[in-house]
Amino acid sequence: MHNATRMTKLFAAMVLAGAASYSFAADTIKIGIAGPKTGPVAEYGTMQFNGAKMAIEQINAKGGVAGKKLEAVEYDDACDPKQAVAVANKVVNDGVKFVVGHLCSSSTQPASDVYEDEGIIMVTPAATSPDITTRGYKLVFRTIGLDSAQGPVAGNWIADHIKPKVVAVIHDKQQYGEGIATSVKKTLDAKGVKVAVFEGINAGDKDFSSLIAKLKQNNVDFVYYGGYHPELGQILRQSKEKGLNAKFMGPEGVGNDSISQIAGEASEGLLVTLPKSFDSDPKNQALTAAFKDKKQDPSGPFVFPSYSAVQVIADGITAAKSEDTAKVADAIRAGSFDTPIGKLAYDDKGDLKDFQFVVYEWHYGKPKTEAK
Repeated sequence: MHNATRMTKLFAAMVLAGAASYSFAADTIKIGIAGPKTGPVAEYGTMQFNGAKMAIEQINAKGGVAGKKLEAVEYDDACDPKQAVAVANKVVNDGVKFVVGHLCSSSTQPASDVYEDEGIIMVTPAATSPDITTRGYKLVFRTIGLDSAQGPVAGNWIADHIKPKVVAVIHDKQQYGEGIATSVKKTLDAKGVKVAVFEGINAGDKDFSSLIAKLKQNNVDFVYYGGYHPELGQILRQSKEKGLNAKFMGPEGVGNDSISQIAGEASEGLLVTLPKSFDSDPKNQALTAAFKDKKQDPSGPFVFPSYSAVQVIADGITAAKSEDTAKVADAIRAGSFDTPIGKLAYDDKGDLKDFQFVVYEWHYGKPKTEAK
């Protein structure tokens, strides 16, 4: 009897253990999408969320990954570093193991510290600061290029095509803006182009009259701006009002329709470095149409990189035959992936081996064109 009782208890314990482990085996693979739903650059968040959710929907329609459906879990970090850390901790608590995000470099870097510690894979479709991948992390990847590549593209274009007399390089003192501005200045210095003014403004500023007065005083005829569209839009508008006759250029952080709304006609002729227009690639016609069917704009710079970030995660899980993030990270580093932004392969740092930025000219009320 004694043995039988013990056997029964043991059997009951095994059943319970079985039931418990069964309930923990999730029937979906959660993909966190972390970026700005609110705040001054929420427009970029829309690109990110639309791109990632479209990928999840299309992968699920083809049967999912390893017999499981992907499930989107959305987080708003407002592109604020403190909020990004809070989001990263929530991702941990929610048991999410794969994240598409974050978007702003200044949010991505502190969030990635949490993910690396907690064994969570992060693929950012938008953060371009080189610092994010220089720390030897194993679980951090991107589907966008680096400012160390984007800066020289801009600097060389200014030196070789524009040949300005007096250049100013302005930035918003943030990780992304100051980083890209410094990279452009370095390229211009190496090309023998004199940068007469190199200084920062404060993100959130609205009145740029003293900056514009300084640019006029120095006879500046070309301005490179590192940062985001809310400030550059105002600088463009106020420069036109105050008669500063200079050509402007900025990085992908300024390249969206809001700049036209803020600056109006002063946005005409602005030069912008952006990822290629993936939506106009003939091989992406069906995907571009799928976005348009949902009344979503496929042309934003982060739409297709966000779609591709989900695909890299999904293909990584398939290649690893596992959801163990260390194994998936190894598979991503070892593999190459056919995505809407091209064939992707990674170096040891988690950066793409080959990513091209293109110089575009912005037009007021018309689509951008490749700069000539």
